[in-house]
Amino acid sequence: MLLQINLNTADPAKLDSLKQVHHEAITLLKTDPNAFWQSFLDSAIQFGLKVLAAIVIYLIGAWIIGRVRKVLERVFRRKKTERTLASFICSLVSILLTVLLIVITVSTLGVDTTSIAALLAAGGMAIGMALSGTVQNFAGGIMIQVFKPFQAGDFIEACGYKGIVMEVNIVSTKILTTDNRVVILPNGTLSNGTIDNYTAQSVRRVDIEMNVGYGTDAEAYKAAVLKVISSDERILTSKDKRPPVRGVSAVNTNDMAIPDPFVALLRFNESTITFVVRVWVLKENYWDVFFDLQQRLYNELPKQGFLFAYPHRDVRIISEKQ
Repeated sequence: MLLQINLNTADPAKLDSLKQVHHEAITLLKTDPNAFWQSFLDSAIQFGLKVLAAIVIYLIGAWIIGRVRKVLERVFRRKKTERTLASFICSLVSILLTVLLIVITVSTLGVDTTSIAALLAAGGMAIGMALSGTVQNFAGGIMIQVFKPFQAGDFIEACGYKGIVMEVNIVSTKILTTDNRVVILPNGTLSNGTIDNYTAQSVRRVDIEMNVGYGTDAEAYKAAVLKVISSDERILTSKDKRPPVRGVSAVNTNDMAIPDPFVALLRFNESTITFVVRVWVLKENYWDVFFDLQQRLYNELPKQGFLFAYPHRDVRIISEKQ
């Protein structure tokens, strides 16, 4: 142990110099070879035990990390978690645990890990600052994957764009607009904004407003409109059962009755009165019914004597004699 004693009692400045340590070892070897080799053997045995312990710790830790990853994968499969999110979380957990295992293994060898931890923290902070936008999009992607405000195939309006969701990944969402453009929306902005999901519910309400002139028989007009509505089999009534709603319990939504078609006088205008028509349809029939119903009302109502009001002005010319 003479070499260890000399090294421990040496001046700290000399310990930082490999040349000085080498010189002291040579000096000890010349003056007392037996003590040198005994100290060398003891140090080698101690270092070998540390290496063996580090190898055992690493192997056991690697086995535990593998088991943790498999457990997470089974849980995600059972919960039917989005594949992109499940893969990312499994990889992230595996990487973090591996870094922790390496630090523990290195500390077992007697190396001071304080500087390593500080270096990792500084590196993580630098990477986080450089990728702040990406990190925000990643966090937004996790929120979208967990709470699922929409999914692939839904028609949504968000960030000023309307379209069908084509793909949802961990940092962005890709939508196809109605004019066949592909728009990629960052998940950070998307998760912090307003999302209007047009297809989340199984049924939707079609609203149509129509203006007629004053003096129109309101009851007769309503009856004529309801007659046109009743001839369309796509329009639902209170006798129809509401289809299941994705992700919503039956107590909250599915047991709600579908209202019958509704026609009423909505408001009085300066020169016209406005009637509102409200009917319920399946979400896949919304646009077809919206356009077809307007065209049929436009064609059928004038045949029954109900004319649509439009802006006009009556001009009377009075002669000077009169």
